[in-house]
Amino acid sequence: MRQVRTAVLLAATLLLLTACGTEKTSSSPSTKAPEQALACEAEPSKPPVANGLPDVTLPCLGDGPDVRLADLRGPLVLNVWAQWCGPCREEAPFLAELQKKAGGKVKLLGIDYADPRRELAVEFAGEHGLAYPHLVDAEKAVQQPLKIGGPPLTAFVDGDGKVVYVHRGVLKSQQELDQLVKDKLGVDL
Repeated sequence: MRQVRTAVLLAATLLLLTACGTEKTSSSPSTKAPEQALACEAEPSKPPVANGLPDVTLPCLGDGPDVRLADLRGPLVLNVWAQWCGPCREEAPFLAELQKKAGGKVKLLGIDYADPRRELAVEFAGEHGLAYPHLVDAEKAVQQPLKIGGPPLTAFVDGDGKVVYVHRGVLKSQQELDQLVKDKLGVDL
């Protein structure tokens, strides 16, 4: 009797493992953003701006060319994140919603920071609907210029390319992010 019960439990366990193990993979469309959705565009070269983004060039997480931060002008919301960062996961829905609401009034750019697993970063962006350009800063090149203690960090860049405000830490609500965009960039959503 004991051998029969063990055999039944073993068979049930194998059936359960088989059923759970093959349905969803990290490359399914629902969990992985196509790299084209994260594509970067070439920016015309511009002189660096006092109090602007650092003169650092970073590779694109998705398809597209490397991007020199000093070339960027706003209104721009630049978010420094990592897939391993819990607070980054908390604020990701607010950034995805901002992208929808902004309708071209505000650009968004992400920087995947100190992240050893590129494929998980692409998956993270897809899971959270962050379908705007993202750069990779595996070597922490922006750490000193932006004074990053750790992610998340959100910088607000005006039309002249000046960093007008830096929010350190997690954004706690959609209302907080929308208000920062209005107050710091002058854009009403």
